[in-house]
Amino acid sequence: MEKNKIIDCKVVIIGGSAGSLQALLQILPFIEPPTSFAMVIVVHRKNSDEQTLEDLIALKAKIKLREVEDKTPLEKGYIYIAPSNYHLLFEKNETLSLDTSEKVNYSRPSIDVSFESAAEIYGSALIGILLSGSNTDGTAGLKAIQKASGMIIVQNPLSADMPFMPKNAMLNTNPDLVLTPQEILEFLKEINKA
Repeated sequence: MEKNKIIDCKVVIIGGSAGSLQALLQILPFIEPPTSFAMVIVVHRKNSDEQTLEDLIALKAKIKLREVEDKTPLEKGYIYIAPSNYHLLFEKNETLSLDTSEKVNYSRPSIDVSFESAAEIYGSALIGILLSGSNTDGTAGLKAIQKASGMIIVQNPLSADMPFMPKNAMLNTNPDLVLTPQEILEFLKEINKA
């Protein structure tokens, strides 16, 4: 693993679907602020799930949650969560924008859409993490991050409630790391010190 990928990280983007909440709750509450990077979370959710995920993360995490609206500035030291029924995009001026175009992989927000958008803007300053899930969303996004010289991490399928998503990513990409949620936590703590 290249040291510069760790030191230069501006954004950690985490994607997941079914079973990913359990992994997030093994990671987020144990990261101490302030973080040297922004954390962006893209999870498949029901359209009716307005604020449940945000409320839960805000309650459990020590890092402050910043609500995402169109043109929200992306700043280190905060967690941002893609809202239900919107694709989350990254802009050149370091803001987040929301998009209601067609679902991708039956999902809006789509992990691929957000990962690909983040890769375009942040390149080697980006770490993409794919967690538990039961479809193929996230694999194309991880490829885009890797192509842009970012780092990609996949949850170890043996530790995932729904191993299909991380397994698919491992079959179709070459992850820098394959880690359990506990190991992802340790990794994020380490890069926060760097």
